[in-house]
Amino acid sequence: MKKQTNFTGLHPFNQKLSAGLLALTILALTTLVNANEKPNILLILSDDHSVPHVSCYEDENTKRFKITPNLHTFAEEGMRFDRAYTSAPQCAPSRISIFAARSPVGLGVTRFAQPPRSDVKFFTDVLRENGYWVGLDGRHQHLDGRVKETKHIDDALREAGMQSLEQRFDHFVRSAGTKDGDLFKVADRVSAALDKVPNGKPFFLYFGFNQPHRKFVKNYDGIKPAKLILPADWPDLPEIRVDYAKYLASVRELDHGFGLIMNLLNARSLEDNTMVIFMGDNGEALLRGKGTLMRRGTHVPLIIRWPGRIKRGSSCSSLICGTDLGPTILSACGLKPVKGMTGVSFLEQLLSEKSKARRYVFAERGWHWGPITRTDGLDLSRSITSERYRYIYNALPNRSYTPVDMAGKDAWKAIQSAHSANQLSPLHAQLYFQNPRPIVELYDLEDDPLEINNLAGEKSIANVEQTLRKALESWMIREHDFLPLPTHALKHAK
Repeated sequence: MKKQTNFTGLHPFNQKLSAGLLALTILALTTLVNANEKPNILLILSDDHSVPHVSCYEDENTKRFKITPNLHTFAEEGMRFDRAYTSAPQCAPSRISIFAARSPVGLGVTRFAQPPRSDVKFFTDVLRENGYWVGLDGRHQHLDGRVKETKHIDDALREAGMQSLEQRFDHFVRSAGTKDGDLFKVADRVSAALDKVPNGKPFFLYFGFNQPHRKFVKNYDGIKPAKLILPADWPDLPEIRVDYAKYLASVRELDHGFGLIMNLLNARSLEDNTMVIFMGDNGEALLRGKGTLMRRGTHVPLIIRWPGRIKRGSSCSSLICGTDLGPTILSACGLKPVKGMTGVSFLEQLLSEKSKARRYVFAERGWHWGPITRTDGLDLSRSITSERYRYIYNALPNRSYTPVDMAGKDAWKAIQSAHSANQLSPLHAQLYFQNPRPIVELYDLEDDPLEINNLAGEKSIANVEQTLRKALESWMIREHDFLPLPTHALKHAK
């Protein structure tokens, strides 16, 4: 009798992998899946969750306070991706780009909660056309428009064929997140969805958590704010420490819910033939995170387990974009992306730990909720990230920095008060209150992982800046971006 994994955070998996399957050759990638071996796919997204906040990324806070034991165990049985990025630092456009395998700019969904055109295919459409049962549950965050919208907008979406999730999926639950006590019903909901899968059919199921999106949980028992290690780009204020503790408590809730789902897979004996993908949808709603194109805005955890195919406890340093998930899933199922999908499959890296594929990843920031004069409301920016550098183009440099979802929170109010009283360090005053912001920011991610020292304009690195600017402008042209190119914006500023 096979021993099952117990996802309680106390014990590691005991799943045994076949040594022969670990030796898959590149040739085998093209014939990996036949009609009778199609894998089930379970895609789980957390909400507003950046690296490093899973302990497998060696984050001292999550390790010290045992925040993510289930995700840590999961990583020990699969592959951890160290350079995964979303295409936008906001929920709606990042999720739409995952399903469509295209950038929000190319899809025309840079305005928050704008669905793609009705003729845009999701990778799940391709799966369904090829014999898969497909389901969507949990927090899907405006994939076909806001859950509660005014009648004329709902009418316009339906008339344009853009409010169509009921037709795209065999199972769809609108606006069923995991808030408060609902978290503990996660396993029941996933079980109810799986009960609908016809016998003999492979399935794709998406499940989205609310956690750790604000509002954070109030109970942060066991997490001591005074003992938290703060990054150097955050002011060390009591309100920030408490806010951070609440965030980590929300990550802990997410981890518990994730463990419930993994235990359900084990109980149903589905783990062997199910590829489970865990990813953050975009960056965390903390300082210099969500809403920015910096590391904490777009760099997210990505962990994949596929027993018998992926080497246990492995890691991959390839650049990965959220748009790449769809093509990778299709490749794993023996299918090809459809015309228009610009994501790149990383199945080869997944199965052999090879690091190549992408040279760059791109991201965009468009309109979000918030006052029009602040970056938490209207901000238009683009970025390109290479193996070592990140180039950010701010098309509206006069917008004052305000962290998304934090404007009225105690932590941000404390920073504003400290700034008014001249109690912030010169560094923190610059990071949070510089206005205008630079049109171009350039960071050396190897020497400056917190993105503090803007190298734009430095002669010693001018060739890097020029190369990244040209690559970003070429991407903007290919994607039919409506923004002026950085070259034009810089000339106008002079």
